[in-house]
Amino acid sequence: MSTDGNVELQMGSFEAPKIRLLRSLSIETETMQVLDFAAFPKPEYDVPIFCANFFSNASTSIVLLDLNPLHDVINQREYKEKYYSSLIPLGVKYSELLPWGGKLTSESLTFFSPIVIWTRFTPNQHKYDALYSAFVDYYKAWVELIDEAAEENDASIIKFNCEAQHRYLAWRAEKDPGHGLLKRLIGDTAAKELLRNFLFHGIDELGSKSFLDYFPDYRSEDGTVIEKRSIVGKSFENRPWDARGEFVGPLKVHSSMP
Repeated sequence: MSTDGNVELQMGSFEAPKIRLLRSLSIETETMQVLDFAAFPKPEYDVPIFCANFFSNASTSIVLLDLNPLHDVINQREYKEKYYSSLIPLGVKYSELLPWGGKLTSESLTFFSPIVIWTRFTPNQHKYDALYSAFVDYYKAWVELIDEAAEENDASIIKFNCEAQHRYLAWRAEKDPGHGLLKRLIGDTAAKELLRNFLFHGIDELGSKSFLDYFPDYRSEDGTVIEKRSIVGKSFENRPWDARGEFVGPLKVHSSMP
């Protein structure tokens, strides 16, 4: 429950032979609905991470839906071809129904795939059926990938996968945009514990590197983490992948976003 006793946070988590963590957090009030749903493969599999983040209130809905790549899909084609080549038509279909939602930081983009759905819409645009359909289709696609994945036995590759997932967890636990909402509902200490021990569980188990080990540019003069969500200064105001899933690069240089 929230600290004022008025809001219930509903949570559930599971594991399976190939899935390290599948978890869901939902929050519903008279004025707001939130869903944070994710599924993480075990390190023996380099399958992408399923990610669905939905926020809705009376004036707007903000959506992020993706199969987050475990490895680089912008500069390295092998991983992209392995998991996303057959899914590009799916991404194109829903990117037309759910258009690009505006500025997205360069740092965030490195964790997204060519089929990412990042969108905003208002209630009068009637896009909820399309959103639900996208969620179902993306989740089915992820389930098929994890079902077909072969277990890796090479210790060096398993370690590589483990560090890639740990880097993702480190970024999300530190820079997740939902932290502010959780802080308002349950306080800063409990919010940070929820991020590390539930939403992004594994950050203390999969590796020992800190956020600043992975992202040294965020180190302030006194050694603490710079709180800004972006310090690179570039944002993507339009979808940076074309209809073939090819990355078309930065479109505009923009001031750092908070």
